[in-house]
Amino acid sequence: MSEILLHPTYFPSIVQMVAAVHAQKVIFEVQDNYQKQTYRNRAHIAHANGRLMLNVPIRRSGDGSRQKTRDVVPERNFPWQQEHWKSIQIAYRTSPFFEYYEDELQPLFSEPVESLLQHNLRIYKLLCELLGWNIAFETTTEYQKEPSVTDLRYLVESKKEKKYDLDEYIQVHHGNHGFLANLSVLDLLCNEGPNALTYLEAQEIKFN
Repeated sequence: MSEILLHPTYFPSIVQMVAAVHAQKVIFEVQDNYQKQTYRNRAHIAHANGRLMLNVPIRRSGDGSRQKTRDVVPERNFPWQQEHWKSIQIAYRTSPFFEYYEDELQPLFSEPVESLLQHNLRIYKLLCELLGWNIAFETTTEYQKEPSVTDLRYLVESKKEKKYDLDEYIQVHHGNHGFLANLSVLDLLCNEGPNALTYLEAQEIKFN
């Protein structure tokens, strides 16, 4: 793929990162209306009991009107960052590479978050650094229903998520519940470390 259009998500899924590493240019949609129950504010990790969702609580607009994604603010009266970090530590403290990335990840859960969009873009930049993959991205200046580039914005959907044929890799909780596909790329990093980028590049997915 040459140029792709994606939504910035909270700790993007493996499939979304597969799309990104196979693209020549990544463009992030930042002019859309915010929609609930999508990967804009949620991610899945592997826990001892199976798939665990990390959800960023969103502050509602004062008048109840629809918000632009760029204007969405996470809830400040709930310690979601501390809870997410604790869940990640419990989930991956015995994984091969969590300690290797822990210091870089920790500020994402301790420094104040004023904008969900900017936080997601920051996460994406850091994940690219940890993967050892360097590619610049752009952001949209207007919303286009039918863009001229490959439109993969549907990857943000969590309820209507498609199933993809991904290679299995050893997960730290594999013995408890088997392989869990298409979790956050954070799971791949903690389990595969420096090999994570090679894994992403090796996946062959035919996107619509």
